[in-house]
Amino acid sequence: MTTESAPRVVMYTTGFCPYCIRARMLLKHKGVTYEEVRVDHDPVRRREMERRSRRRTVPQIFIGEVHVGGYDDLAALERRGELDALLGEATRGTHGRSGGRSG
Repeated sequence: MTTESAPRVVMYTTGFCPYCIRARMLLKHKGVTYEEVRVDHDPVRRREMERRSRRRTVPQIFIGEVHVGGYDDLAALERRGELDALLGEATRGTHGRSGGRSG
């Protein structure tokens, strides 16, 4: 799932969050390239995450402009067989880095 037509995947995380680790593992298993934005020491990026997701917990995962939610939401999409379609169809053309940090 790392083709040029794949949407940009952004995951807001902290260093030692077990759900962040699980989300990383699931995305890695699927071969998904993602941008990781650490919010544990960056209040500006944390506010960005809260504004975009309207949530305060991590991880918060976006596929293109679609807010997936946290790890449980990501795993539920995978169980239902809907994650691959979202990775292949969501907001094509918005992928690429925007100067965010990777973790």
